[in-house]
Amino acid sequence: MWKIIGGKGIIATNDPEQQEKIMKYNELVSNALIFHNVVDLTNVLRSLSKEGYEVHDDDISHLSPYLVSHIKRFGEYTINLETEPQPVDGRLIL
Repeated sequence: MWKIIGGKGIIATNDPEQQEKIMKYNELVSNALIFHNVVDLTNVLRSLSKEGYEVHDDDISHLSPYLVSHIKRFGEYTINLETEPQPVDGRLIL
């Protein structure tokens, strides 16, 4: 697991059920962050392509969705239920 939320990566309980819950929660958060990063990277690459920049597969291969420096641990996260997200088709269309 690449990102543990809170506690400096230490699980402060010896209860196996609580440990399992903490690990599953952190896995869920980690997967959500990775997915969010992939969507953001894809949108940026599409924008660059539309602006006329050449985006090569070799350049993309050096990018990583494991970015955590932009995460606001205690920040405000709002969900706008009126905005429909773009479909995720699994392909990078440039």
